[in-house]
Amino acid sequence: MTAVTSTAPAAAEGSRNLTRTLLLGLLVLAAALPFLVGKSGFISNFTFLQLSLMIVYAIAVLGLNLLTGFNGQISLGHGAFFAVGAYTAAILIEQFGVNYWLTLPAAAVLCFVIGYLFGLPALRLEGHYLALATFGLAIAVPQMLKYKHLEPLTNGVMGINLLKPDAPFGLPLSGDQWMYLVVLVVAVGMFWMARNLLNSRPGRAMVAIRDHTLAAGTMGIDTARYKATVFGISALYVGIAGALHAIIFEFVSPDSFRFELSIAILVGAVVGGVASLPGAVIGGIFVQFIEKYADAMTKKLTQAIHLPLELQPWTLYGITLIVLIYVMPGGIAGGLAALWARLRRPSPGG
Repeated sequence: MTAVTSTAPAAAEGSRNLTRTLLLGLLVLAAALPFLVGKSGFISNFTFLQLSLMIVYAIAVLGLNLLTGFNGQISLGHGAFFAVGAYTAAILIEQFGVNYWLTLPAAAVLCFVIGYLFGLPALRLEGHYLALATFGLAIAVPQMLKYKHLEPLTNGVMGINLLKPDAPFGLPLSGDQWMYLVVLVVAVGMFWMARNLLNSRPGRAMVAIRDHTLAAGTMGIDTARYKATVFGISALYVGIAGALHAIIFEFVSPDSFRFELSIAILVGAVVGGVASLPGAVIGGIFVQFIEKYADAMTKKLTQAIHLPLELQPWTLYGITLIVLIYVMPGGIAGGLAALWARLRRPSPGG
């Protein structure tokens, strides 16, 4: 028994080191990908655009996960912060000639302030009441962007067109390849900061508030301040994602940030895995590749199996969500973790 006990920590540490090595290898490969293919066309610019959008949505899902998964506050309005971040970047670039790198901290600060101020009165709300308040935010912001008083800045329903920045220093990369690297670097930094936050004392306080607010307050945690701050941090993450989206997509308009965007981010968080950092990456993939192409996939499936009745748009998307929730109630990340633990479990006769 003593030998087994003594080797357990070493085995756990070895598993963590292997995970870190594999993760580092994947990141190096992802960063080297544009240089490996260059402008050969082996991987198209459109593919790099899709990969960039996937990473952007992963950052947005991570921001919502910090609020909902790790702090227990429900939001149906994070698409509003995505819109604020996108318009901040677009206005600063198009009207003031600000470097695109500088628009990211500007969007972060503005969204943090708005999120924090919104979180203060929302402290009186819990559960579905808070969800309803954030729902109102998601509905109101796109309409506010159309107000005639804001048209000198937002250009109203016409939106704002941007030009994607070229690769600096004479790098042999297209604009889409360069922005893929920019988004990747920003995402790595955001996930690293989120991991450090969650492993810190404030991070443990966040989780304590989620698990039992009254008990957390009894232990001396300022639950009101933490909730408002986490709301601001969550909005900061989503705002940076929105700014990156505006730059790589080269266009913003109020109709790009309708209520469906907030639902997509929430679905990505739930499907990927609530309270899971890897789940945010999976959620970003789901939002970009599954949701965006659900309609086309449904039509192709109808034609392939010759159904007597044509499937309606989003049928496959809805079925996929139902199956995932029943089969993996902890999200895809939770399901994969449970499967890995089961495979590593020694057999009774071993």
